[in-house]
Amino acid sequence: MNGFSSGSAPVAGTPTPTIAELPRLGMDADSLVQSFRNYLLHALGRDENCHDKHYLYAALALAVRARLFERWRDTVNTYDAADCRRTYYMSLEFLMGRALGNALLSLDIRDATVAGLQQLALDLEEIVCSEPDAGLGNGGLGRLAACFLDSCATLQLPVSGYGIRYAYGMFRQSIANGHQVEEPDNWLREGNPWELERPEFTRRVHFGGRTQAHTERDGRVHHRWLDTSDVLAVPFDFPIPGYRNETVNTLRLWSAKATDVFDLGEFNAGSYTESVRAKNAAENITMVLYPNDNSENGKELRLRQQYFLASATLQDVIASWKIHHHDLSAFAAKNCFQLNDTHPTISIPEMMRLLLDEELLSWDAAWAITCKVFAYTNHTVLPEALERWPVSMFQQLLPRIMEIIFEINARFLAEVSNRWPGDIQRLQRMSLIEEGHGQQVRMANLAIVGSFSINGVAALHSHLLETDLFRDFYELWPEKFNNKTNGVTQRRWLAHCNPQLRDLISGAIGDGWIRDMEKLQDLRPLADDAGFRASWMQVKHHNKQQLAAMIRRECFVEFETTALFDVQVKRIHEYKRQLLNVLHVIHLYQSIKQGNISDWTPRCVLFGGKAAPGYHQAKLIIKLIGNIAQVINNDPVMRGLLSVAFVPNYRVTAMEVICPGTDLSEQISTAGKEASGTSNMKFMMNGALTIGTLDGANIEIREALNGEHFFLFGLTAEEVVRQRRHYNPDAFIMADQRFSDVMALLENGHFNRFEPGLFDPIVHAIHSPNDPWLVAADFSTYTDAQLKAAQLFRDREAWAGASILNAANSGHFSSDRTIREYNRDIWKMEAVAPRQII
Repeated sequence: MNGFSSGSAPVAGTPTPTIAELPRLGMDADSLVQSFRNYLLHALGRDENCHDKHYLYAALALAVRARLFERWRDTVNTYDAADCRRTYYMSLEFLMGRALGNALLSLDIRDATVAGLQQLALDLEEIVCSEPDAGLGNGGLGRLAACFLDSCATLQLPVSGYGIRYAYGMFRQSIANGHQVEEPDNWLREGNPWELERPEFTRRVHFGGRTQAHTERDGRVHHRWLDTSDVLAVPFDFPIPGYRNETVNTLRLWSAKATDVFDLGEFNAGSYTESVRAKNAAENITMVLYPNDNSENGKELRLRQQYFLASATLQDVIASWKIHHHDLSAFAAKNCFQLNDTHPTISIPEMMRLLLDEELLSWDAAWAITCKVFAYTNHTVLPEALERWPVSMFQQLLPRIMEIIFEINARFLAEVSNRWPGDIQRLQRMSLIEEGHGQQVRMANLAIVGSFSINGVAALHSHLLETDLFRDFYELWPEKFNNKTNGVTQRRWLAHCNPQLRDLISGAIGDGWIRDMEKLQDLRPLADDAGFRASWMQVKHHNKQQLAAMIRRECFVEFETTALFDVQVKRIHEYKRQLLNVLHVIHLYQSIKQGNISDWTPRCVLFGGKAAPGYHQAKLIIKLIGNIAQVINNDPVMRGLLSVAFVPNYRVTAMEVICPGTDLSEQISTAGKEASGTSNMKFMMNGALTIGTLDGANIEIREALNGEHFFLFGLTAEEVVRQRRHYNPDAFIMADQRFSDVMALLENGHFNRFEPGLFDPIVHAIHSPNDPWLVAADFSTYTDAQLKAAQLFRDREAWAGASILNAANSGHFSSDRTIREYNRDIWKMEAVAPRQII
């Protein structure tokens, strides 16, 4: 796939070594310094007098990248020679974060790099901070994809990622007068030394046009897609290193380019604007991550992005296959496509198009391949989050694809009708086409019909898929459904981001846990060791100092490091219930103002996260947090007792500081609404205690702790369903004086004295019997659980032991375990160790 070649000796003259025979670059400090100097001078035109951090970073990145490239070439060549089964992880999001520190850890050259740079009086940490975050994702979905690629490479599984190279990533968030402001994230402004453009593998993607059917002499009907407006998909490859194992896998990201730079006729006629119109329209496809789809134009652009990814990827894989194979007879046996949520689901009809129209297979032969190569991961139980696209938009933008979807649906409904004759309602529920005011294509239904595996991402989530959201499909194909509880990579989220804790753990139990996180269980006896507890809390205090410094720098708020650091950082959404946390903060504020501070636990509350640009209620919650923070932080009575901050532009790099410094992890979504969560796992492995509902992976986290050292509150998923039938939030408010006092303060405009009525939509949502998130129902138990957390925190020895046990029991939540399960049950590949092939 990557086109690496080992080269060959010249025909005449003295033979020179092939690329594969050349000695590898050294991994010692002197070799790294030599490479650094070479790239600084020969690639960047700078010398050692250069003090610009960007050029220093770029030179170091190129030096490290060169060492990755050697291993990358060998990995790709080994996969090709082995003709092994492969998996392609397709995702519209890859939230990779910074690459340099991760590469140094994976290659085991961080210490050598530090030593080499010291020879030049340079500091590695300052250079690392010059790298922008590759923010090609919204949050958990994209960060999960990044963790999975890390684990696949570490487990030496032949897995390649496929995504989009957005010119502008997830917007950069700033806060102005408490309001979220979205600014462009031009992460490619100064180039990206990690990527490798591969124009030789450019693919052509069709849009618009019309279809034409014609009948062959043998009576078979074939279709042509004519008069299309085409876009070129140019691949950029990123190396994905495994942990100290010589494997380097590939993430291929597609960038859209116009087929012609400009229309010469328009240009000669003097219309420059029109001459570049096609170029601009084409390149808009990969201009920005996930456009605001509140408008029709936004919806169309998002559909274009999804098809662009699907078509380019499938063409790429099929073309690579045909280089080494005469036909497609073994294609399904050797290839698997994992669809990360519904976004890449359009790959299913696109695969049928390629097999039918390009490879000239019969429908039955094409479908036999298609339904054996796709596997679908669902990431939501929210019906409104399941993608639907207007049939009219499909017909205009992708007419051939719409024809194929109609045919898939007709054949599928015939199968359902045979199974349940006369069950019209079931047919309506399961159809790929939703009728009503304008037909809609149900992408989740399409994903299920065209995939051989459907998995949820936590035990509760998968259960809800089978018994509720996709119950009809489960009754038809129970063998397709399975669970794969999410995980995160301990390399990034403990070994890399928390070096002091890494060294403490490795000094106590060895460093085998970096490859096998279950070995953290060896920490359990040390929870009773007073000396180890003291060392553990010393590391935690250092990390809290680092976090406090970041809050001071970015929020201009002082966090006292002896206080309880109470943190909720994640996408701002009503189901994640940042609002419930806010209500508790108001309760704490009132308690202090009323003088109820006997046995008080000082607390610093940190929020962070981005709201979708068109999600007005979520943005209003950010504004409420800002207003409350301003009132609290400017009140001298609060000093040393309560502080609140909202960290702007929450991102991977920020989380790498936040996660190690957190004491209490807020995982408080409405039960039955969070598919899994991954921040809960990151916090747990870094020793934070969780306050949470029985939702998503919280359930399994609590089970791993045997029900201890976890502050549980709230309704269960079953109780949520029952409560909705007769929900009366006012009854909950009146039943708890704490809650009544909080609502009175909110309703009388205490936090918006100069902005009357601003927070009325939030107040109305809390009072509404139709509030789907049941904020009022869980306030009392949440506040009680917070009190228990505060009481335990004052017992420093008990808290330290609980913190150690949280980390010790986090082994199940490694993405290595998740990927092993994907491979065991779905992908069914053999691990392949790279070797130098001459």
